[in-house]
Amino acid sequence: MLLIQYPKCSTCRKAKKWLDAHNITYTERHIAEDNPSYGELKEWFKKSGLPLKRFFNTSGMLYKEMQLKDKLPAMSEEEQLKLLATNGMLVKRPLIVNDNEVLTGFKEAEWTEKLLR
Repeated sequence: MLLIQYPKCSTCRKAKKWLDAHNITYTERHIAEDNPSYGELKEWFKKSGLPLKRFFNTSGMLYKEMQLKDKLPAMSEEEQLKLLATNGMLVKRPLIVNDNEVLTGFKEAEWTEKLLR
């Protein structure tokens, strides 16, 4: 299981605590130092079944500075994925990727349902 996170993010810290408390093993990846590639994002988006907007860090400074709320609806899926691959700070975190799941953000109920089966 891969945990893609940003160490200064309080939600990421909560997610790590939760994973540790449930003895779930994971490999950590620093999202700003090792941004997900276009290929990874495309694969994860398909696997997740989630709307692409869920992969964007909509509360992030960069998202707001770039005025993406207004720009994303006019962009194709391809363009959005390429944009996400340019900067890890645009990607929603934490991001969990394993063989059957891709989870964006930390929602305890969702993680419990998907990861503790």
